[in-house]
Formats: sequence, structure tokens, C-alpha cells
Amino acid sequence: MDMDTKTIRFVRRGELVSLANVPPERTLLEVLREDLGCTGTKEGCGEGDCGACTVVLGEARDGRLEYKAINSCIRLAHSVDGLAVWAVEDLAGADGTLHPAQEAMVQCHGSQCGFCTPGFVMSLFGMYQNHTCKGESITRELAQEELSGNLCRCTGYRPILDAAQQMQELPAVRIDEAQVLAQLAELRTDVRESSAYLLPETLRELLALRAAHPKAQIVAGCTDVGLWVTKMHMEFGQVLDVTRVEELRRIEQYEQHVAIGAAATLTEAYAALVADRPQLKVFANRFAGLPVRNSGTLGGNVANGSPIGDSMPLLIALGAHVVLLSARGHREMPLEDFYTGYRKNVLAADEVVGWIKVPRPACAKQAMEFLRAYKISKRYDDDISAVCLVLNATIEDGAVAKIRIGAGGVAATPARALQAEAALLGQPWTADAAQRAAAALRAEFKPISDMRASSAYRAEVLGNLMQRFWLESQGHARINLESFRLEEAATP
Repeated sequence: MDMDTKTIRFVRRGELVSLANVPPERTLLEVLREDLGCTGTKEGCGEGDCGACTVVLGEARDGRLEYKAINSCIRLAHSVDGLAVWAVEDLAGADGTLHPAQEAMVQCHGSQCGFCTPGFVMSLFGMYQNHTCKGESITRELAQEELSGNLCRCTGYRPILDAAQQMQELPAVRIDEAQVLAQLAELRTDVRESSAYLLPETLRELLALRAAHPKAQIVAGCTDVGLWVTKMHMEFGQVLDVTRVEELRRIEQYEQHVAIGAAATLTEAYAALVADRPQLKVFANRFAGLPVRNSGTLGGNVANGSPIGDSMPLLIALGAHVVLLSARGHREMPLEDFYTGYRKNVLAADEVVGWIKVPRPACAKQAMEFLRAYKISKRYDDDISAVCLVLNATIEDGAVAKIRIGAGGVAATPARALQAEAALLGQPWTADAAQRAAAALRAEFKPISDMRASSAYRAEVLGNLMQRFWLESQGHARINLESFRLEEAATP
């Protein structure tokens, strides 16, 4: 498809970078390495898993500069139009003085072969801007959380975590944010439309463009579509990027529910969910690594509909609804009714996912929900689930008054475990009831065997997780990795 491709313009090193004739499916990593010669940014996995390609983006939001570490290997280059970009070559001073993120890695011996080091440095730089520069202390726990998207094969993580804490002790380095904000504002004054990469900024624009271009590939963070480019070598004649639509970036709080815009990042969306339900924090942190959560969106995760996506089982268990939008109007449905088959859904050609509406927890005067979200994967951090199970029960007078169960990795679509729910609803909440529900869970699904787990393993784990749910509802602790503390294990 011969279409006009607009010039990509972004701020780097305090200067304007302008690149013409960039195909819509070209990644930011390719542009940095091949067009700009920034070879410090590495391609490791090509799928957003290892973090070697990490860079930091800066965007003007509400009059301030917002920093996000992201994976450049699965980020489309056109998506950074109008933003600021920092690669590892951009951190040292003009006289060669290393940035604290770099100097701390040197002092703490945080590098060995060096391949992953630039990605770690950029994640550290993002932490420095988001925490150190705001006067916030970087704890060991915070460093481990925010570096979970960076993998190291040879050095080990202790010296890198040391560096995360050491950099805040070094002489401070500040970015002239006023200058960057002024440059970004200047970029917005000269916007040229493109027919190959559509980047609407209002909902009205988005719906009109979707109606006019129903075959354009929608991207909403590109953490999955990016793999179609890097692994399947797909090419798109036209891309419709929803991530700049202001209305869909909002998260709105209502008395009965939270409305999460489809373009809100996973970082923002999970923060809103954790604010209402703090017990979800560990589960939220285990959704990939921070760079993926900073790029990916909740709407994109829902629309993609992967049966091993972690958001959907959680949203199903919470009773979430999805709102679909088009120029014709809108419609709303329970999330579990959205899917029709493997990566298939009810979206019409002119529709987009607009909002995800999540009910808020019951108030204190009512019976409280007991909610647990379980992710089973080979690697604890930054890995894809073999099984995901989320259980949300309300116990009144010793019986199950309400129950919703969402499951992932066990069917062609994210699923609601209706048979297991039926086995529990209205029944006394006892160990025997939990065993019957476990048996119902194992019988309800016919999971496949693949590289992550066998069918028999998945079925067995489903029942085991129901047993864990029962034990935790009775106050048992220290029965999972979430409660494990290295310091406690080392105590004689």
C-alpha cells in the first residue's frame, strides 16, 4: 500500500531529531541502531523480555515531564513522535562525566560481559528521574521491582541492586526539564498528518478514522503487535495508534466502579486497581516487567485476548465490563462475553475498545470480598503464565454468598469458571467445599500441553490453587513465594 509516511520528530540530547520515510512497522530499536548509530541499545530477545533494548521516553503531562523506561525492540518508531528519547549514549556529560546511573554500575562492579548493561543503566536512569530527583529514597525492594524487566545472564543481580541504591549517594545530575518541555511544546505546533501511521489525539478523531480505515492495524502500546513485527516479520500498510487519545488515557473514579480508559498504560491501570485492592500489588508487579507495563495498555491486553494474558482472569473475577465505541454509538458487556474464540472477539470492523469498568469493593458495612490472584510461571519475575487463577468470594454467615472465578492458560480464551462457581455458591465455606470446587475446576477445562506446562499439570494446579485459596481464607500464611523473605530464611 503506497501511503504517505509522516516525518518522525522527537527531542534527543536537547536537539530536534527529524526522520523521514520511516515505514509504519519499523521499530524504535531499528531507528536508534541503524539510522542514528546508537548501537549501545542492544537487541537481545526481540520480544520485550530481556530489557537489553531499554530506553527512556519523556512526555509532557499536565505541565511536567513524565519519564518511562520502555522496550525499544517492540515499540513502533512512529509512536515516539513528539516525545523526548534518551538512549544510553545520551547520559554522560559533555566532558565525559558519567551519569550517576552509569558511575554507580562502575563502582559496584555491576557489569561483566556488558551486553545487558545498557538496558540496566537506562532502567536505573528512569528510576533516578522518577525517584531520586524527587527526593525519594530507592529501597532494595523498589529496585528489585523496577529492574524486574532486565535480565542478566552472568554478573548476578546483587551488584546491580547495589548500584540502584548507590547512585542516589553520588553528585546529583539534573535535566533541564523546562527546556525539554518547551521543545516538546514547539513540536506540537507543527503537526503534519500521515495516511500510513494514524495518531489521533481525540476520541472523535479516533472513531472517525476507525470508520474510514477499518482494516488499519490498531496498536495500543504494541507489546504484543511488536512481536508480530519482530518474530513473524509482518508488515502493516496502515497503523492506527490509540495511545494519544486523551479521553482514553483517563482513569475515572465513580462511587460504584472505576472506569479505566483503553489507552491507560498497564502501570497506571494496575495502580488504580491496587489503590482499591492493595492485595493485588504483588500480582500487578508480576505482570511482565516495568518497561512492558509502561508501554502496554489495559485496553490492548483486553482486545488482544490472549488466553495467557494475566489481566483478563483478574477482570473477570472482579466482574468487569468492557465498553466498545464506534461513530455509531457504544455498547457494553461483561468481559467474559467479549471473546468468541482464540484471539477472536465481538468487535465490529469500525469499533474500538473504549473503557474497562471495574466494580469497586463492597463498603465496610457489607460483607467484604476475599480476593486472591495466582500466577504460576516457570520464572517468578518477568515471565508468561502457565496458569493464572483469580478467585473473588464473599463469605456471609459462613457460606459463600458471591463467587467469581477467572482463569487463564486453560482454554482458548480467558474464561470464567462457571461450574466451579456453581459448586460453591450458597454452600458453607468449608474444607470439603473447597475440595469439591477443586475437583470441579479440574474437570471444567481441557487445557493444552505446550512448552510452558502439560495439560495434566495445568489441571492439577487449578485444583491446588483452590486449596491454597481455602487455606489463605483461614488465615494461613507463608505458603507461597509472595510471603518468602530471604532475610528470614537466613535467620538461624
